[in-house]
Amino acid sequence: MTICGFLGFGEVASRFAQRLHERGARVLAYDVLLDRPGGRDVLVSRAIGPAPDFPALPELTARADIVLSTVTTDVALSAAKTCVPLLRAGQVYVDLNATSPSVKRETASVIAPSGADFVEGAILSAIGVAGADAKVLLCGARAGELAAELSKLGLNAHAYGIEIGKASSFKMLRSVFSKGIEALLIECLLAGRRAGIEQALWEEIVATMDAASFDDVGGNWVRTHATAHARRSHEMRQVADVLRELRVDAPMTAATLALFERSTRIALKDAFPAPPASAAEVIAALDARIDRLMKHTQGQ
Repeated sequence: MTICGFLGFGEVASRFAQRLHERGARVLAYDVLLDRPGGRDVLVSRAIGPAPDFPALPELTARADIVLSTVTTDVALSAAKTCVPLLRAGQVYVDLNATSPSVKRETASVIAPSGADFVEGAILSAIGVAGADAKVLLCGARAGELAAELSKLGLNAHAYGIEIGKASSFKMLRSVFSKGIEALLIECLLAGRRAGIEQALWEEIVATMDAASFDDVGGNWVRTHATAHARRSHEMRQVADVLRELRVDAPMTAATLALFERSTRIALKDAFPAPPASAAEVIAALDARIDRLMKHTQGQ
């Protein structure tokens, strides 16, 4: 029987622990709340299904085959340092925290003297939506082996290579989109509330996104940016005026306008005498022209 030990028992650990238990794993968890009055009761209340065993940290690390770190990002590195004297060769320490590639590599260096194998993990899906089915990318020397084991135990785990930091890079760059969309929706709906059309605006957004695949919708946005950015800049300047009239602080709109104006400044349209066939062509042209702009600016 595989024994999985969680460091930190919040939403991620509670969802994953339930699935692991259902598939036959023995689940342990340690959380700093155990050291506080009433903390164990709080942790038990977080459990979905049977609560795991909550041993002290030394016991958890002594018993676990796989140690999964699901603490808050600000203490991910210090949690690893605390575990080092307690880990041993043959164990796998999996850092599932949303930290940067450099922090993942530093954590790997911290764990190395213990003899345990380090694997970085990046949870891509929102746990509140996907639950235990959230996609997890794994990187490290034992990523393939671990992905197979965790998949057998019901998690949606995928080996993504041996290079530490690669999975985190994927997650961080994906967050440019996911967190950016979150910020855009908040700004849009706040403005909608001020204008008295919040619900209607939400329904229109949902209808737009549901009308076709995102591959079609998103791909079209990027492709047409090549030739329509100037017109869209003009529209966004008017949008910014409307938001000021509504007294909405709108950093996302300001950033959107700046991005469209940059495309005009670097003459992106000149790269496309004919409409581009793919979004990739637009991104490649932007990459080349922005790179030239930056080199020119640095040269000055």
